[in-house]
Amino acid sequence: MVKHFKTAEFDAAVDAAPLALVDFWADWCGPCRMLAPLVDQLAGDYEGKVLVGKVNVDQEPELARRFGVMSIPTVVVLKNGQEVDRLVGVRPAPAFKAALDKHL
Repeated sequence: MVKHFKTAEFDAAVDAAPLALVDFWADWCGPCRMLAPLVDQLAGDYEGKVLVGKVNVDQEPELARRFGVMSIPTVVVLKNGQEVDRLVGVRPAPAFKAALDKHL
């Protein structure tokens, strides 16, 4: 299941997960909407192993600034709360799976 992060809960949730994938997106972003089904699929495929979440950059601009998100969609992979990988734009599923698998 995909978690929709708010700034207040973000650090505690991500720090508690051994590995997290965070999709920075916005409602008005066409490519973000294209990526959404893949993010949902990854959440199911990696359930119990990876925390999969989304951050709406319009609702949580502080998190977007903190991670230096300049264009969306941006997907950040965090291990023990630290960024270990970043993918910008829509990519095929194997690119996201490879980014996760190398840190599991």
